[in-house]
Amino acid sequence: QVQLVESGGGLVQRGGSLRLSCTASGIIANNYPMSWHRQIPGKERELVARVPGLEGGDTNYANSVKGRFTISRDNVKNTVYLQMNSLKAEDTAVYYCAVEIVKGHYYWGRGTQVTVPS
Repeated sequence: QVQLVESGGGLVQRGGSLRLSCTASGIIANNYPMSWHRQIPGKERELVARVPGLEGGDTNYANSVKGRFTISRDNVKNTVYLQMNSLKAEDTAVYYCAVEIVKGHYYWGRGTQVTVPS
């Protein structure tokens, strides 16, 4: 059974940093594309960052986070991270980790709240 557990969210001041973690179980995370998404109430979930699996390819970021956020893996810990720097109020959202085991089909974590007061 695939499980993803996020952690690391919280309240941080504008300009601050947070690191989100997503630990996978039931799969070898390195084999698959993994991604971070975020959602604000009343809006659609949006892709924040994606790192490829064994199929290779580029790491992708939303334009709004390029240069501020970095996605990375720790294959020993079966964990994906999202380092978020220079946080803005508009980064406030619930952040979700996802793994794409079958193309177009995602397993999701439960999410972790990030709040950056304006």
